[in-house]
Amino acid sequence: MPAFRPRHLCSVAAALVLTVAAPATAATAVDASALREVLFVGNNWDGTADVIKSSGDLAKVGRINVIPDKDERMAEINADPIKWIYFMAIRNSVGEGHDQFVDDMYSTPDGTSVVVSRPSFADVVSIDLATGDINWRFPVSGYRSDHMAVSPDGTRVAVSASTANTVHVLDIDTGKQLGSFATGDKPHENIFTKDGKYIYNMAIGDVNTDSDAPWLDWTKGDRHITVVDATTYQQVKVIDMREKLDAIGLTDYSDAVRPAVFSPDETKLYFQVSFFNGFFEYDLATDKITRTKTLPKNPATSDERTTMVNDSRHHGISMKPDGTKLCVAGTMDDYATVVDRATLQEGPLVTASKPYWATVSGDGKSCVVSESGADQVTAIDFATGQKAVSVAVGDHPQRVRLGHVAAGWTGPAS
Repeated sequence: MPAFRPRHLCSVAAALVLTVAAPATAATAVDASALREVLFVGNNWDGTADVIKSSGDLAKVGRINVIPDKDERMAEINADPIKWIYFMAIRNSVGEGHDQFVDDMYSTPDGTSVVVSRPSFADVVSIDLATGDINWRFPVSGYRSDHMAVSPDGTRVAVSASTANTVHVLDIDTGKQLGSFATGDKPHENIFTKDGKYIYNMAIGDVNTDSDAPWLDWTKGDRHITVVDATTYQQVKVIDMREKLDAIGLTDYSDAVRPAVFSPDETKLYFQVSFFNGFFEYDLATDKITRTKTLPKNPATSDERTTMVNDSRHHGISMKPDGTKLCVAGTMDDYATVVDRATLQEGPLVTASKPYWATVSGDGKSCVVSESGADQVTAIDFATGQKAVSVAVGDHPQRVRLGHVAAGWTGPAS
């Protein structure tokens, strides 16, 4: 395949669309009967991860302590004035007065371990699911770790180091760094393309300042999407959504791309931005925003931008595997809804308390949102748009990820 040149988006898009060969996955070497598909729910303020059934009633399977080394980490932080300042800044800004102990997590393909990013500890750890012990620890650059992504074959994990404007890519089994790349300010979401060849990183800038008025948007930093080759970790494209928004007259809208999801053929990207109750459709081939969807406002939600937690009005978007439906977490508007992708018509607004993420159930039939304000996860049926079930979890659930544990696993032995 010829080398990519950053100025040619069409060549990038064409490569992504035309590549049809799928890599062999590490999971193919594992006896499927020995594994159980589950959902991992990261309870950010608790320092735990609940493990629940991946479909159906979402019944609880077990719980993991993701900060078994808390005393050791706190001793390090208290001994270093700079680390202590950042630790307290995280607690009092993005943490809303709480420590951020788990942001994101993925299990290894063999279901023996779970890898967790821990913002307040500025690291990534691998935890043995049988014992609860730490297998390895990787301190990220700077002072805070954030969203992650796992490669389609399950062998690599990419993690945003949000204060260092860097993404690290690690071997999921050993924690060894395989590479890294520079991003815009405050890297956030990461997405591997389904062929495993590219990584998209979304830099959201400074979301914990009060300079939220549109005319002060420039103070939020350099926000863009960075696309890199997932083998060399070299940049192949930068996508600046400021230009795309301005081109359709939305000059007062933030260009801080938050959660995002590709269409199944990876020709379209659906993404949320700061302060906006809705989402956009971006066409990779034409390099344009092709559709805008504004979702209903909750009358009880203030339009005052400084009241929106970490600048996010809506934070969480997922897609039904067949590409026909989107599911949106209306975070500050306290609802979640299923949206028809063809018409962009939303379904019922399902009441939810500060829903912070949206994913898809293992059977693909439901959207699962984390209700951080109610300490529960809720499944919404894609077919009807109605709530199916809610299950209690720990304090302030955020990321929810599909993964695997050993069949019969009910939690670490220790």
